[in-house]
Amino acid sequence: MSSTQVPSMLESQPASGAGRRASIRIVPSRGWVRIGFRELWTYRELMYFLAVREIQIRYKQTAVGIAWAVIQPLSTMLVFSLFFGRLAKVPSDGIPYPLFSLASLVPWSFFAAGLAQCSNSIVGNSNLITKVYFPRLVIPISAVLSGLLDFALGLVLLLIFMSTMGYFPNLHLFWSIPFLLLALVSSLGTGLWLCALNVEYRDVRYIVPFLTQLWMFATPIAYSGRMLSEPWRSVYGINPMVGVVEGFRWAVLGRGNPPPGLTLVISSLAAILVFVSGLYYFRRMERTFADIV
Repeated sequence: MSSTQVPSMLESQPASGAGRRASIRIVPSRGWVRIGFRELWTYRELMYFLAVREIQIRYKQTAVGIAWAVIQPLSTMLVFSLFFGRLAKVPSDGIPYPLFSLASLVPWSFFAAGLAQCSNSIVGNSNLITKVYFPRLVIPISAVLSGLLDFALGLVLLLIFMSTMGYFPNLHLFWSIPFLLLALVSSLGTGLWLCALNVEYRDVRYIVPFLTQLWMFATPIAYSGRMLSEPWRSVYGINPMVGVVEGFRWAVLGRGNPPPGLTLVISSLAAILVFVSGLYYFRRMERTFADIV
């Protein structure tokens, strides 16, 4: 390993005699350590294989396999369409309510699944952490990335529904990529906080499903964020998923509705803040993972 590839927590021990090789000793990091993006790039293949393994484990020995990636948003869309669309008559910005809710559920499902997988990723890979050295950030990142396949299948389902209802995608569809990245940043940032806390406090695994349910109803999935007026609409944008859901819905179902403006800016800043703080908190706490987990 060259000197540029040695991680910050590895110390080189000089040889003490002729014919003896230098050794490398792993020591705990101190203070607010750097993120180590170059080291993460070196271990990109491990990140890929862990993401593939996560997908295989998720659907192993299931009756319908990967079809669950379509069944879950589809069944939720049917429930929302019945109770919110037909019974409660919730406004849907002039878009058929089933399509309105499904366009919101596709990015939300990616976020929620990534949050659940990421929050338990360190504890679930305790046997790997205590035996081999590699950047610990690889594990939560690969957990979130494993949801990209489910997102792709959900997007295909959405496009099929759009074509059957006469909503054919236009060039706005390419804007869905930045909103997907924003959802990834939001999911990973929150997940880093929770998975680091989960190592020390196992209560987190009980909190995550409850938090996800509250977060879902605090996000404009079953209803339109345009129902709120200023300044409450801007305050509402502190939720990072508000910008993701409204932006993604505009990208695939624009049809004359203006793109999210100030709300998107506020949501993006909130997502970046959560992501950066989550990175540094995770890196600070990872020195204790092998001892506690």
